[in-house]
Amino acid sequence: MKKLHSLMVLPALALSISTSALAQQPAPLTLARYLDAVDANSLELAIQRENVTSAEAGVSIAGVRPDPVLTVAAGPRELGREVRPKPRTGSSIELEWALETGGKRDQRIKAANSAVALSLASGNAARAALYATAALAFVEACRTTEMVTRQEESLRFLSEVVRINTVRRQAGDIGDIELLQSRNERDRFRTDVLKARAEAVAARLALAVPLGRSTGETFGAQPMVCDFNIDPALVDEEKMVSEALLEREDIRMARAALDTAQANARLARANRYVDPTISVSYGYVPRGRASVNGEGAPADGSPRSNTLGVSIAVPLPFSRLQRGELIQAESAVTQAMLGLRQAELTASTGVRQIIAGYNAARDSVQNYRDATLGDVQAVLAGMQLSYSKGAATLLELLTAQRAANDEWLAYLQAKADLANASVQLQLSAGKRPQLQAR
Repeated sequence: MKKLHSLMVLPALALSISTSALAQQPAPLTLARYLDAVDANSLELAIQRENVTSAEAGVSIAGVRPDPVLTVAAGPRELGREVRPKPRTGSSIELEWALETGGKRDQRIKAANSAVALSLASGNAARAALYATAALAFVEACRTTEMVTRQEESLRFLSEVVRINTVRRQAGDIGDIELLQSRNERDRFRTDVLKARAEAVAARLALAVPLGRSTGETFGAQPMVCDFNIDPALVDEEKMVSEALLEREDIRMARAALDTAQANARLARANRYVDPTISVSYGYVPRGRASVNGEGAPADGSPRSNTLGVSIAVPLPFSRLQRGELIQAESAVTQAMLGLRQAELTASTGVRQIIAGYNAARDSVQNYRDATLGDVQAVLAGMQLSYSKGAATLLELLTAQRAANDEWLAYLQAKADLANASVQLQLSAGKRPQLQAR
């Protein structure tokens, strides 16, 4: 009974250990998770967010009105010895306030708000560019990782050929030259494997640049999901170009730059209005001291004085005869308009180029999957069989193996080209790139 109980416990214990082991396995690293981490940790995006914060603070600065000026004065005070008795010291207080005309404050606020919009658009454009860089780095890391796998498969194949040839040499079926040739080919591929591994490590480390922190610190040794699911459907070129002209972040940034230039031009025109200054003053002079008149008779001092004054000062706008600031502002508007047109032309041409590259990469990948890879594998399998029967030479076998390896590496490059083109197409439509795993 005790033995039966232990037999019942063992499967449960094994299941528990298996479940625990699965729970401890690192989660696979997808492009979506990587881009989430880029959003959270990128130093470049952090800088862009600070730019937005600074621009938003500029709105409150733009709404500040001119400060009033309060002047408090005492005097004049008589210092001459000859004057006796000395008059009492008077005092005054004055308040000045410049009145803004021409809607300057409203135009400043509008210009500041347009600067916020431009900062946001610049941040979004920087994010799109960073997504492109990050996706490119992710795809390259996948390509180099898969390249290592393929090179290692070729190395195992050649190692097996060397093992078989060693046995055949001992049996006297082949000579030393053929054995040495197979060894030389294996050793050459071993060098290629070492180089491929170094490239894969470098590509994995390069993920840290868009991320803004160490890849190992963020993801550890999580395996990458490199089996991308890309829609093979044809792309409507004209529809894609229209979407790009509406949704691309660089186009939006160019439009925001034009809005900002126009707002600054309106502010420059408003600043040409002169601002009058209104002053209100109050003066007080105390009663004068009693004295003696010219005939020696006593004389009362001057009576106490209270004065109130109001004045308005209007600058004479001789400086407005020059129009330098208006010319500069209008030139900035023209430059922004030309920049928008250039951005639209660049976007239109770029999208058409991306679509051409996407279609070519899609067809290339499909051709590799449908024909090329199957053919080279069939040729290699047939050559292996022929070589094992003595119907093919070692050179023919190695040539077939090299051709198969080269075609696989070309296929991996075509996959990477297709993934990168897909990312560019999605970014052109204003979307966050996705390369979902099957």
